[in-house]
Amino acid sequence: MAKETIVLCGANAYEEKYYLNERFKNLPKQIQEELQIMCVLFTHEIGGIFLIEFDEEGKLKFKTEAAEGDYSYDEIGAVLKVKELQRTKEELFRSLELYYQIVIEGKRSIHL
Repeated sequence: MAKETIVLCGANAYEEKYYLNERFKNLPKQIQEELQIMCVLFTHEIGGIFLIEFDEEGKLKFKTEAAEGDYSYDEIGAVLKVKELQRTKEELFRSLELYYQIVIEGKRSIHL
């Protein structure tokens, strides 16, 4: 049976809300704030819904979507913004993946 993805955090432009998964409440406040700013700015610029998730292997994945008929959602901008985040926040994302493997999954030996 395959494991499902676990949402780390996300933002919703339609409801103007931010979400941080309760399982990650022990992350340092600075990291929590950085994630919140990143997600909220993403939805402010692009629109729609933005999620940062861990896949079955503990790797971060970025999902963005829009409500049907939302013509203000910038689909091309979303792809470009995700690539920019992956490039500029690479160290943060690697650290989060390591945190996930050690703290959430409880792995003792990690292959870097």
